[in-house]
Amino acid sequence: MKKFAIFALCISTLVIFMACGSKTTDEPLVEEVDKFEKNWHHWRGPFSNGTAINAKPPTTWSEDENIRWKVPIPGLGHATPIIWEDRIFIQTAIELEMPEQETTNAEEQPEEESGRRRGRRGRSRTIPPYKFEILALNRTDGSTLWQKTLRETVPHEGMHNDSSFASNSPVTDGEHIYAYFGSRGLYCLDMKGNIIWEKDLGKMRKAGTFGEGSCPIIHGNAIIILQDHEDQSFITALDKRTGDEIWKELRDERTTWTSPIVVDYNGTSQVVVPATNRTRSYDLANGEVIWECGGMTRNVIPSPLYMDGHVYIISGFRGSSLQAINLDLAKGDITNTEAVVWEYNRDTPYVPSPLLNQDIIYFLKGNTGILTAIDRNTGEVHYGPERLQGISSVYSSIAGTEDRVYVASRNGNVTVLKYGPTLEILARNKLDDSFNASPVIVGSELYLRGTQHLYCIAE
Repeated sequence: MKKFAIFALCISTLVIFMACGSKTTDEPLVEEVDKFEKNWHHWRGPFSNGTAINAKPPTTWSEDENIRWKVPIPGLGHATPIIWEDRIFIQTAIELEMPEQETTNAEEQPEEESGRRRGRRGRSRTIPPYKFEILALNRTDGSTLWQKTLRETVPHEGMHNDSSFASNSPVTDGEHIYAYFGSRGLYCLDMKGNIIWEKDLGKMRKAGTFGEGSCPIIHGNAIIILQDHEDQSFITALDKRTGDEIWKELRDERTTWTSPIVVDYNGTSQVVVPATNRTRSYDLANGEVIWECGGMTRNVIPSPLYMDGHVYIISGFRGSSLQAINLDLAKGDITNTEAVVWEYNRDTPYVPSPLLNQDIIYFLKGNTGILTAIDRNTGEVHYGPERLQGISSVYSSIAGTEDRVYVASRNGNVTVLKYGPTLEILARNKLDDSFNASPVIVGSELYLRGTQHLYCIAE
């Protein structure tokens, strides 16, 4: 994914990810670039910024053109698929038939026991049980290689009408897959679908019972999990080999749906996490806060970005905020200091994460198809806000290649733009589905997960 961040409920050749996960460095090795360019191991791609630099997927397609294959996906999930070599991994939640005894006297039971879902206007209905599953598909034809049920349960609280109970995306290091279902647990599986370990991190209570959507990230031997909610929020690093806790830090934050990133800078691995009160950078080794900064809006959903010693933080609920932070100057509380190189306070996204493509940050206004392109070095606006014809409600995050930008909408439309400082539309495409998950790009192929099908788009 990422959606509400919940819908779909996260860097050029200067940033590279090691085979173990999301390591960044200012001097990447060519072989490491090549390895990760062949895969999409994290929901925001090989560089956690939405780009696949050397990929060349199609510009145009339809239900009758450039569709290599199209397969139905059981259940409902807005999680973005991940890809490693010849396999696609995708999470879903499959609604089960409600046992008859659970449909009676629900109003007389406590909400947690009855499984009632409270809607946006205070109405409630009984939540059925779900199977929480991960599937492995063959990239060649979309056939199912294996399908694993990880948990079968009645969710303890509901979700937004546009959300799903499978909005968290998995992550892989090429040896294991890590499937995170939030309140339903974290699971480590081998590439054949065998469960190696599992961990229950507790139930979250999300604001408005809007659902869950934060995605994990791996770095070295650590997997990082963020749980910001209405009870005690925390961030934790676990040993990816065993699930054992390395460290855990409590957070003074309410609900977010954002996903952390990990940045290697000056010999320290930093876990960067935006939130309402503070954006914080944690030392991956011990969980200590390296720097923190105020200035985001409420309900932070988009994931941060990194390039060349700078972190870019963005949010857009009941306000707008985009900050460029110089890590050379980031130590302690950097609010209103020179460490914040520039700020931009209009037209930022609520749900979709932005795209960082070379020297341009692309982002949408709210959940709309109104696009802005801004220079990452100066904060100068290249163009925007510009309305993209046919793109309306958007939960999917923006994706791109070296010379193209892909914006997918919930109405099945996908607009393709040319990378650069001027707005140039290359194509407008339409498919018979709705897209909440984010586009995935590997080589000559573009993958779009709809509410009904997964498409492989290729010439």
